[in-house]
Amino acid sequence: MMPPDEAAVPPPAPARRRPPPRALSAWLRERGWRPFGFQREVWDAVAAGESGLLHATTGAGKTYAVWLGALLALAAAPQRVARRAAAAVTPPAVRGDAPRPGRGRHDAAPPLTVLWLTPMRALAADTLKALAEPLPALAPAWTLGMRTGDTGSAERAAQARRLPTALVTTPESLSLLLSQADAARILSTVRMVVADEWHELLGNKRGVQLQLALARLRRWCPGLRVWGLSATLGNVEQAMDALLAGAPGRLVRGREPKTLTVDTLLPDTVARFPWAGHLGLAMVPKVAAEIASHATTLVFTNTRSQAELWYQALLDARPDWAGSIALHHGSLDKSARTWVEDGLKAGALKAVVCTSSLDLGVDFLPVERVLQIGSAKGVARLLQRAGRSGHAPGRPSRITLVPTHSLEIVEGAAARAAAAAGRIEAREPPEQPLDVLVQHLVTVALGGGFTPDDLYREVTSTVSYRGLSARAWAWCLDFVRQGGASLAAYPDYRRVAPDADGIWRVPDARLARRHRMGIGTIVSDASMQLKFWRSGGAPLGSVEESFIARLRRGDCFLFGGRVLELVRVHEMTAYVRRAAAGKPAVPRWNGGRMPLSSTLADAVVTQLQQAADGIFDSPEMRAARPLLDVQRAWSALPTHRALLAETLRSREGWHLFLYPFAGRQVHLGLASLLAWRLARMRPATFSMAVNDYGLELLSPGEVDWAGALPAALAADGDDGAQTADLLRDVLGSLNAAELSRRHFREIARISGLIFQGYPGAPKSTRQVQASAGLFYEVFRKYDPGNLLLDQAEREVLSRELEIGRLRDALQALSARPLDLRELKRPTPFALPLMVERFREKLSSESMRDRIARMVQALEAAADASAGDRR
Repeated sequence: MMPPDEAAVPPPAPARRRPPPRALSAWLRERGWRPFGFQREVWDAVAAGESGLLHATTGAGKTYAVWLGALLALAAAPQRVARRAAAAVTPPAVRGDAPRPGRGRHDAAPPLTVLWLTPMRALAADTLKALAEPLPALAPAWTLGMRTGDTGSAERAAQARRLPTALVTTPESLSLLLSQADAARILSTVRMVVADEWHELLGNKRGVQLQLALARLRRWCPGLRVWGLSATLGNVEQAMDALLAGAPGRLVRGREPKTLTVDTLLPDTVARFPWAGHLGLAMVPKVAAEIASHATTLVFTNTRSQAELWYQALLDARPDWAGSIALHHGSLDKSARTWVEDGLKAGALKAVVCTSSLDLGVDFLPVERVLQIGSAKGVARLLQRAGRSGHAPGRPSRITLVPTHSLEIVEGAAARAAAAAGRIEAREPPEQPLDVLVQHLVTVALGGGFTPDDLYREVTSTVSYRGLSARAWAWCLDFVRQGGASLAAYPDYRRVAPDADGIWRVPDARLARRHRMGIGTIVSDASMQLKFWRSGGAPLGSVEESFIARLRRGDCFLFGGRVLELVRVHEMTAYVRRAAAGKPAVPRWNGGRMPLSSTLADAVVTQLQQAADGIFDSPEMRAARPLLDVQRAWSALPTHRALLAETLRSREGWHLFLYPFAGRQVHLGLASLLAWRLARMRPATFSMAVNDYGLELLSPGEVDWAGALPAALAADGDDGAQTADLLRDVLGSLNAAELSRRHFREIARISGLIFQGYPGAPKSTRQVQASAGLFYEVFRKYDPGNLLLDQAEREVLSRELEIGRLRDALQALSARPLDLRELKRPTPFALPLMVERFREKLSSESMRDRIARMVQALEAAADASAGDRR
């Protein structure tokens, strides 16, 4: 919606549109709003019974575009129609619950009509408030409710008797509804489903879970409207195809006026020889000054440990901000996170240091400014976080990048250019994850049962399973019926069986309860609960089990902005107390290092190529010029025109530095692949290091890099043969079996092989991991054709090693001429790779001393060469 003094954007379609009904016009006028053109287009499409995807920037008014469309189309029917629908699906014992004063029993609310799906429970409550606003004026007979993992038992009991007209829920809770014996009855009245923040679900198994649920709803609800909301997607057509299962739909793009500013907080001096993290906290005074000049600021970090450090550093810099700045990340207790979120909405907090826990569409209107510590690693993430400021139509959004090393200054210029050009990362739906399908088969068997042929047609109507073979389908059926070839003797894996009528159901009530408790595709991290010792056991949150395992009693660490001392560990709880003093050890939570996206990496290389041509047309590139000038003088700048490779002889051995700019995970696979191929040509051992920009190989023996490297990089043959050769070589270069074993825990949990325990008595992470490892070994020895083993290998290749990006990178590298430079000393791009290798071998103190000596020598050499050039 927009204020009346703003000019509405003309609708993209020239067709004349109907004016909003009087009730809606009056409701809008009360708020001083006028609809945007894209909102009117959605209203007309929903009224015409169409499905589609709405893609618009964060804070543009997507929620009301779809919600008001639903109310106009579905709540305008005469009350007698609603009463007939309610009577058709409500059993006599429930129909007409206790009438309210002044109302008869025939005025019962319409049955469940709209399902609104959110990817996060935290968003559900916020969404519920927004959806409730127009109900009194536009749909007074409708009821509204929420069902997530946080919903209390009393509310669940009430919903068991009668679901509200509109339900805000999550994909997991929807699957739980599908597992109810009367699922067809309670869900057959649904006329519209909305997938909010569809971009967050599209590329993972939760999105696949939703695809399967929608296929079931389409079977029960002819004419079902399905709409997705998205803000940051580079492949909107593919996203809509996945949501609508290939059916025709309306793609609506929001084109409302919104100013987005992307800039960089530049340091006073730019180091010519950077290494990751060297700048970091040195920027605290500048960050504090930016926070002081705005009412409310979000300070985003990429890791929880980084958030802890920055929160503490800001408090140290400004002790007077105690109580007015806060910390927010997923490991903190829910009560602490809720307090922060409420403070943000009320404008009571000066700043919040946070992680991706505040990325999504919770509405914090008071936020004026967003700071991003370090690289955002992707254009979509950058835009998503920028949208947390000015989160309303017409209000400007601004995000300021705070570099933690000098090369991230170049990333700032690249990110702004990519955002301005609309270059956003694509998100691909997973292909045939059989663990999700196996879980869905048991869910559907609980929810009324199925016949294999009918369900096969339903499942293969989805994008993720449209290529599912009859052989794979038969294997999945056998797996849920008896656990496959190796588990047939165990009753716990006979989960589904056909009855006398050929309907596949779950015959065991105990297995049914266990399945319902395990529905979902979110596999919890290996974490332990933190609680205070001898103070009522107040919960603080959770931290990685592996981190606690490294601590001894009395060790101190930083968590939630406090320095804590470990007192004892009992079962899956670590008890702590406040530490008066002591050097903190910062927890390193999982997911610490996000790889640079290919879109942003390509934009960085474009900036470097312009610099190689003498173009420095942004504040960031002018600030980084001293570093880039040294790189160009001692070697060359990486560009799209050639593959830069640098070689160096040192006391450690023979170094190779290569700069594909393909992201950390691809470089890990590429470094392993090159080392393996080189060792096959001539026996040698290699140490390796990677970052987002490149990789280093180091051999203690002499290597003829000029002769060996082109062959190691070769990507000959047609696409099919090349892919097969690459898979063979990658699997040969890595301990792929061990990677697959670790990854198998997730697959085993989702597919129902592992039961994680009952509420209040969960199995420990060690027990779960041991069980997964046991299944993995049993399948390898006695059931080598088990398709879950194949899935584990595929997912390791695609998710951990990004085999698709690795293949594309290898093709691009082999197609470019090799620019091989022999170095006298490490360049500004080579030094960060050497530092990455030092981290694995040296303590932090000795590493810093060694780096300081190296940088001092390199700076002196750079000064001398600059003098020679003058």
